[in-house]
Amino acid sequence: MLSTGALRAHLLAARLAGPVATSREESLRSYRLFAARDPRVLLGLDPQWAWDDRDLLALMADKCGVSADPRHTTGPDVIDPERTLAGLDAFADRLRRAVERRAPVLFGTGHPHRLLGFYAGLADALSAAGCRVLTPAQGVRVDITTRFGLRTYALDHVRGVALVRDPAGVGAGRASGAHCHSPLPVRTALAAAAEAGGPLPELVVGDHGWVCGAGQLGVEAIGLADTDDPALFVGEAEGLVSVAVPLDDGVRADYYLPLTRYVLGQARLSR
Repeated sequence: MLSTGALRAHLLAARLAGPVATSREESLRSYRLFAARDPRVLLGLDPQWAWDDRDLLALMADKCGVSADPRHTTGPDVIDPERTLAGLDAFADRLRRAVERRAPVLFGTGHPHRLLGFYAGLADALSAAGCRVLTPAQGVRVDITTRFGLRTYALDHVRGVALVRDPAGVGAGRASGAHCHSPLPVRTALAAAAEAGGPLPELVVGDHGWVCGAGQLGVEAIGLADTDDPALFVGEAEGLVSVAVPLDDGVRADYYLPLTRYVLGQARLSR
């Protein structure tokens, strides 16, 4: 089992926390867009409260540890590693509870190049512990609006983790897939599960639209989020997302594997 001290050191060395690659400019831009209800940063969330950019800055200072000073407008953003550790502990607790009731679980990521291995390790452990890891809507096509216009993707499942990719690559089993913020994939997956007569997930684990889209529909959801993804933290504040873990979501894929070990240890699922 990875100790808390060892993981804290890893978070800082890998720049998963502490000064991160996400810039202050990117984060502040996302807060302004969220306050304007831009769907690109809402990630499927329909906030009940009025959030202006100062409210969001205060929230992100509390949840992530970024500077609360609106005059701080440039340079790298900062994530408090203690908040990351607390988030991972809460994340592990939700996984443990899912295992205790043998809950069906859906994993999905909009960061397949970075985070697939993290989620796949969790999916393997939950499956071995008796949870059904769901893979609905395999190959189903989804039209998603991107900055390049309307693109057609298809849902695929790799090692128990849902992602979207070019339809021609579905079933290839590779980690490659599209970077995606949209909630449409999780909505499509949940609809397919319902149409097939179930089971429906009792927990969705992931990031971006997978978490916010599921939480908005009333499904318990937990996930990872960077400082420029305020939607997950707003969802947590409003009670739609159970756990949002602050960390940089764009570092090397192998840097997330110690987090898998830590979470499984905290959830008492180490093998």
